[in-house]
Amino acid sequence: MIDDGYGVTAEELRQFIERYERLEQEKKDIADAQKEVMAEAKGRGYDTKVLRKIIALRRRDKDDIAEEEAVLEMYKAALGML
Repeated sequence: MIDDGYGVTAEELRQFIERYERLEQEKKDIADAQKEVMAEAKGRGYDTKVLRKIIALRRRDKDDIAEEEAVLEMYKAALGML
C-alpha cells in the first residue's frame, strides 16, 4: 500500500521499525553485559562507583579535565579545604 501524500510503503515502514527494534534489543544486551562486568569487578573487590568515574573521565578531553580540576582546587583553597 502506498500513501500518495508521503510516498510511504508499508514494507519500507515495517523495515525501519524492525531495524530500530533490533537496535533497541542490542542496546539492552550491551547494557546487561556492562552490568555483568561491573558485578564481576565488584565481586573482585573493586569500587564500582570509582570505576564509573574513571570511565567517564576517559571519555572527556584532557584539557577540560585539567581546567575543571584547577577550578576545583581553587575553590577548595578558598574554602580552606586543602
